Amino acid sequence: MKNILIHGLGQSSADWEIVKSELEARGISAAVPDLFRLAAGKELDYAAVYQGFGRLCDSYQERLNLCGLSLGGLLALDYAVRHPENINSLVLIGTLYDIPKRLLRLQNLVFQLMPKSTFQNMGISKKDFIHLSHSMIDLDFMRSAAQLDCPAFILCGSKDKANMESAKRFHEVMKNSSLVVVEDSGHEVNKDNPHKLVSILQSFWAEKQEERTWNTDVR
Repeated sequence: MKNILIHGLGQSSADWEIVKSELEARGISAAVPDLFRLAAGKELDYAAVYQGFGRLCDSYQERLNLCGLSLGGLLALDYAVRHPENINSLVLIGTLYDIPKRLLRLQNLVFQLMPKSTFQNMGISKKDFIHLSHSMIDLDFMRSAAQLDCPAFILCGSKDKANMESAKRFHEVMKNSSLVVVEDSGHEVNKDNPHKLVSILQSFWAEKQEERTWNTDVR
């Protein structure tokens, strides 16, 4: 199995550093792509980011364990819907069930007022960040998500009140999912409580690896 950790819109691959290092210390390797580099050379919108991410996933010959935060969760879900045969499991963290259009437009207005330096650590320009955010307004994977039968963990930080309802709704529609509330964490679980997240991923991925091996042996 190939494990992939996918960062959110306001993050970069560096925000997975602690999780990745602790997983490696436990003998678990994980790829951590930089989403914006995958879309380099194109106008930065959701379609371009997904195409780059999709090509990366397609390049692996193994089934995938995808773990995504926020935008990363949407990308993981989108790829799983399009290529269910390539997916072993999903972990969706702080991922929106549907996109609140009014809120996103308000956020984009706030982003307009923020200094360009705010976006530098993300490896993305202010203009590209706002354009990418705006391109996500009409995303809707709910009907498709309900058709997925791969094992899924729906994670939400205990302090992430804005996304708790979304986590519950995902759990309701995805028939093979479990809802996990991560204590002492806000939206960015990979930064707020990385040690707990590592334990969750290790346990979940090991369990699904054993199930896959057992099912293969039975056949």
